[in-house]
Amino acid sequence: MSKLSIFFRQNKNLFQKIQVLKKKWIILKSKLWYCRFLKECGKGNVIESPLYLTPDNIILHNQVYIYKNCRIEGVKKYGGVSFNPIIIFYDQVSVQQNLHLTCATRIEIGKNTAIAANVTITDIHHPYDDINIPIEKQAIQTREVIVGENCKIYNNAVILPGTTIGKHCTIGANSIVSGSYPDYSVIVGTPAKIIKRYSFEEKAWLKTDINGNFIKQ
Repeated sequence: MSKLSIFFRQNKNLFQKIQVLKKKWIILKSKLWYCRFLKECGKGNVIESPLYLTPDNIILHNQVYIYKNCRIEGVKKYGGVSFNPIIIFYDQVSVQQNLHLTCATRIEIGKNTAIAANVTITDIHHPYDDINIPIEKQAIQTREVIVGENCKIYNNAVILPGTTIGKHCTIGANSIVSGSYPDYSVIVGTPAKIIKRYSFEEKAWLKTDINGNFIKQ
């Protein structure tokens, strides 16, 4: 048995102690550093080592947790046009690693909504109107994105400009979401469609057609 193995066997609680200290440092750094530069910041917010932030465009309400390697960017100028982006995370939103969020107008994430890893959310569309100009150099189009409260957005989902998602909705993994979706919907696919909605009459999740209407059993 190596000396290192013997050391960790003799100090089996060391890892847990290090993890506790690490978490305390992340909380302290969030409070003393990141939150000081945000447009608005409530209480108990935690930001872990972001990849890129534009803090003056970001509003955190209370107890928002943002994990590592997230890009949360307000685009203030593009193609010579100025924008005034606002990005809002309401109470107790949780964001797992690698969120890619770009905003030129407005993106809101409702309270208690959980965003899994590798999700993309954007209110920006890059049109290809002039084939003589590279796409990235053409003027952008923008439409705000609103995600309701108590939603769950699973891994690798992409939420596109102009999307409105009601409260208590589930977005399936790898879904590409565009359009307007009512409360209490299960939304999956590429492109995403409603496959179930909660019926308060039946007190159950029931299958729906592509328009979100309940299918009679």
